Amino acid sequence: MMLYELKLLLDYVDSPAAPRKQYIESIVGDNCLKKSSVSNRRISARHLSELYGLDPSIAIFRALRYFWERDEESRPYLALLCSCARDSLLHHTMSKIIELSQGYLVTREVTEQWVEELAPGRFSQVTRSSIAKNINSTWTQAGHLSGKVEKFRTISSPAVGAVVYALFLAYVSGDRGVAMLQSTYVKALDCSTQEVLERAFEASQRGWISLKRIANVIDISFSNLLSTQELELLREQT
Repeated sequence: MMLYELKLLLDYVDSPAAPRKQYIESIVGDNCLKKSSVSNRRISARHLSELYGLDPSIAIFRALRYFWERDEESRPYLALLCSCARDSLLHHTMSKIIELSQGYLVTREVTEQWVEELAPGRFSQVTRSSIAKNINSTWTQAGHLSGKVEKFRTISSPAVGAVVYALFLAYVSGDRGVAMLQSTYVKALDCSTQEVLERAFEASQRGWISLKRIANVIDISFSNLLSTQELELLREQT
């Protein structure tokens, strides 16, 4: 998920309103990622654009920057969740990872099988192996796997920003109320429902989201992160 490069880029482009072309120019023209060649800069720009969008008009990237600036502890989870929302292979492995118990050994071969399940026959053995290696590295950076050679499932403990970003992704995916708490994005954070609610309540106290709860009825909204047009479109879709 290129977490190190994303951090360098967002430190360099410090305005949340910066257009996509400024991110690309910062990578390719200014070499803010300190790459050894122009070719590597362009490759990095393409990969980061694919994973994150790098465009404030894209709601999930805009929200990522919002929580990125407010909760440094959550940054690995924010990067992971955004990548999973935009990359079908990562999203597929997310549903696999959350089913594993703590200590489960995740070999490269296991991950290769996950890739093959989603895209049968699409990749050569060499490419599939490379993809699996990168996927396992992503989950390790996010704290869901541990180990240098052998990777074992570990249980994460995300901070407030990560939890409310997961809820945001569930919201823009069409979930509402209690269904948001059961979304794959939220489950990927290894939090109990009570822990999710506690972190969401803390976020509401900080003014990051709007949360209303009466008994088992829960209303979570993100009017500060979505434009009027985006909110209207989401209402029409749901």
